[in-house]
Amino acid sequence: MKTVTKTSTIPPLRVSASVRTAAEAALMEGETLSGFVLEAIQFNIQRRKMQQEFVARGLAARDEARRTGKYVSADEALAGGGRMSRARA
Repeated sequence: MKTVTKTSTIPPLRVSASVRTAAEAALMEGETLSGFVLEAIQFNIQRRKMQQEFVARGLAARDEARRTGKYVSADEALAGGGRMSRARA
């Protein structure tokens, strides 16, 4: 017997006429409003996950600096970032 994954629905979203008009105007050819909304939800889920991971890394770095007493000045951090960017290029 094959297992079927059921899909869920997102609650209906009430928006002003101007928001709906702007969203419809932004659609690509062949794109549906439902597809547009789904893509926006998926994008924001990923963005928030990345934000949470960024904050977690920052807090971990803060805790490590407090634990070891080793800190980097803003000037050193900015200079180091430039070296890293040039190394990637």
